[in-house]
Amino acid sequence: MSAPELIRIVSRDSPMALAQVERVRSELAALHPHIRTEVVPVKTTGDKWMGDLAQVEGKGAFTKEVDAALLAGQADLAVHCVKDVPADRPLPAGTVFAAFLKRDDIRDALVHPTGLTLDELPEGTRVGTSSVRRIAQLAASHSHLNCVPMRGNANRRLDKLAAGDADALLLAVSGLKRIDRTDVITEILPPEVMMPPIGAGILALQCRENDTDLIDTVSGLGHPDTHREATAERMFLHVLQGHCNSPIAGYAKAERNGELSLRACVFTPDGKTVLNAHEWAGPLDLATLGTSVAVALLRQGARTLIDSIAH
Repeated sequence: MSAPELIRIVSRDSPMALAQVERVRSELAALHPHIRTEVVPVKTTGDKWMGDLAQVEGKGAFTKEVDAALLAGQADLAVHCVKDVPADRPLPAGTVFAAFLKRDDIRDALVHPTGLTLDELPEGTRVGTSSVRRIAQLAASHSHLNCVPMRGNANRRLDKLAAGDADALLLAVSGLKRIDRTDVITEILPPEVMMPPIGAGILALQCRENDTDLIDTVSGLGHPDTHREATAERMFLHVLQGHCNSPIAGYAKAERNGELSLRACVFTPDGKTVLNAHEWAGPLDLATLGTSVAVALLRQGARTLIDSIAH
């Protein structure tokens, strides 16, 4: 193997995305101190568009420009949040995931200016979020709260909260940690209260599939349990064929004894219907576990539920 002397890393240009790149650069430097890295920031359609993502290709809006830079040879390595990478279709031809970094916190956090918890929020509280997953779960468990559209990076949302555009926010714990803003967290919500999106807290490294030396170089940053969890989760979402307006949530978890399980839900947007499935891998391989959980939800009517939601 001939390790490259320089790795150009492409990423979205938001503060959080760039913080994620710095984590990759730090881990690469520890593993390969002789390799230089360079950041290639790009602004994606999803970052520029503040409306309904369904109008701009859904979640692919956060990856298209990054993928294009990689395929055009403008960069060598892409850093993605797995939750933003569409799983209902393959990765762009000619690219592969070279590694999944050790998973960060999968939970969501409530941010409230005066420190109220979710259960303490009074009727009519405006909770800023545009996530259909969060909206459906709040509708199911806290129907007295009002969700108001809130897109943009975490810093921008915090600014909007301070400006009075909402009374509270729901944000990912991992994202707040990456931008060093855990000070604003009022309450961390367990998955039983707010189930995370598929791929929550996972950073993926994507390369061109013919860059075998680079793939070998960065594969050492991969975390085996996170790879197992991501593989099961993405196969689940692939089989389910959800779209960007589908309230789908779930996560796989590798236990210390090596056992892997996958828990997932599909909701109606109003939260009145909740389909649940939870299975252990046992002798199943990772992809089969994801398929099995998806099939369990399809048997409960998930296909009709997903297809009935406009997108």
